[in-house]
Amino acid sequence: MGTHVIKMPDIGEGIAEVELSQWHVKVGDLVVEDQVLADVMTDKAMVDIPSPVHGKVIALGGQPGEVMAVGSVLISIEVEGAGNVKESAAPAAGIKEAPAVAAPKVEAVVQSKPATAPRPAAVCQGPMVARQADDRPLASPAVRKHALDLGIQLRLVRGSGPAGRVLHEDLDTYLAQGQSNASTASSAYAQRNDEEQIPVIGMRRKIAQRMQDATQRAAHFSYVEEIDVTAVEELRAHLNEKHGTTRGKLTLLPFLVRALVVALRDFPQINARYDDEAQVITRLGAVHVGIATQADIGLMVPVVRHAEARSLWDSASEISRLATAARNGKASRDELSGSSITLTSLGALGGIVSTPVLNLPEVAIVGVNKIVERPMVIKGQIVIRKMMNLSSSFDHRVVDGMDAALFIQAVRALLEQPATLFME
Repeated sequence: MGTHVIKMPDIGEGIAEVELSQWHVKVGDLVVEDQVLADVMTDKAMVDIPSPVHGKVIALGGQPGEVMAVGSVLISIEVEGAGNVKESAAPAAGIKEAPAVAAPKVEAVVQSKPATAPRPAAVCQGPMVARQADDRPLASPAVRKHALDLGIQLRLVRGSGPAGRVLHEDLDTYLAQGQSNASTASSAYAQRNDEEQIPVIGMRRKIAQRMQDATQRAAHFSYVEEIDVTAVEELRAHLNEKHGTTRGKLTLLPFLVRALVVALRDFPQINARYDDEAQVITRLGAVHVGIATQADIGLMVPVVRHAEARSLWDSASEISRLATAARNGKASRDELSGSSITLTSLGALGGIVSTPVLNLPEVAIVGVNKIVERPMVIKGQIVIRKMMNLSSSFDHRVVDGMDAALFIQAVRALLEQPATLFME
């Protein structure tokens, strides 16, 4: 038997260190070739680390949340044959033995009281005893205060002391058993003292760093405008009815992408990236639209590249493909980088106003709020229209307020007269 040591691979793009996000194996596990051993996080994406060999895991080189240098020992596997290291060299390789640890369990924090004498064996210890509301169970002042602090009604607790006296451990037993038949008032208003500590690691750490960096470096300002989307929604419904079975269903997002593409022709300063260290603004002819997507591991922004060259159905297909890849954690680094403007939407949960945070180094992000039907006055008549707000943020270091307002007004005009989306 030998030892095969797998080191943190060079993922490319000049990355010198990565964060160990999650282990998929533990010490003692048998693994096969190509089995995913761990996930590591770069600045741009989650990367799977597969096993190149069959064998048994004998040591792990780090813990989730630890930042590891490229080339450092990631995992050690016992294999048939000589392996890739000498046994005498294994200790010098920096391998950390990682004994299996039970999964953490969150428990209620309860103040412990000194134990009393053991209960008599003949006493029946049940989870709850029903007393009348005006019954006053036997209990010492200290036990009564303890019950009050815990939000427990003493009349619901079976006492194990003499003559049914309620003791401190009876309260602890009552809490530990988690009564399903406790009264609604008792469970609804009971005090809670449990705590849970969640390490900020992996994608959540990256999101936190990027959001903090964006708010500290960029001069955010937001602009909100309402849009009558009745006409574009009617067009969308018509196209879905006519072509939905053959070309796929359209959501509102492809129309928004198209509106951005057309409006940006007159506002190149908004389709841009700002390198504030080099003090250089790069305006792009191509429109690479980031689509903010919520995944289980956090917020990700896959990129619809060259949106200016895509039809509605092409954009819809690409948005769907990228969103699925992002939610499944399968989006590549290239698919998660290079956007020039970002579109963010919470769909039906979008609220009426939001203040989206810029996706640096971009200088604009367009936030989509929910669609609601409201009475509107048109040509002196009150009519019901489908209305939606756009809540957009801009980097005031690069984009002037007037330009931002004119840009959003251009997007509004295109969506309210959707035929103009396709006029050249």
